[in-house]
Amino acid sequence: MIELLVVMAILGILAVVGLSSFRTSQLKSRDAKRKSDLEQVQRALEMYYNDNGNYPASLTNWGEIFSSDGTVNGTVYMKELPKDPSGNPEYCYIKIDSPVSYKLYAKLENSQDPRILSPRSCGGNTNAYNYGVSSSNTIP
Repeated sequence: MIELLVVMAILGILAVVGLSSFRTSQLKSRDAKRKSDLEQVQRALEMYYNDNGNYPASLTNWGEIFSSDGTVNGTVYMKELPKDPSGNPEYCYIKIDSPVSYKLYAKLENSQDPRILSPRSCGGNTNAYNYGVSSSNTIP
């Protein structure tokens, strides 16, 4: 009977260790997706700038098409603007007029990420974002 209890305790400990490492890998996976999404949007914004000489005033249609006129009839820069994998908060885009530039932010879940920034506020979300990319003439 004692042997059975020992085996069950060992299995319980192994299950807890396995689940915690699985959760950590899920966090890192979602963060990698966020970083990749921002890099793709960054490339699309640079293509938009090359065509129009300016960055778009806003990007609020996450999950929808990003084109010169908002429809498939215009120049399509991204078939679908990516959404945050967890859905909250969405990515944040800020256009700056002088100098003409932009900043894109996301909220990373892994607080141990080496590229994490001090908390940033964007839109109505105070201190919600801790990772960013920007145009080459500014810093996130």
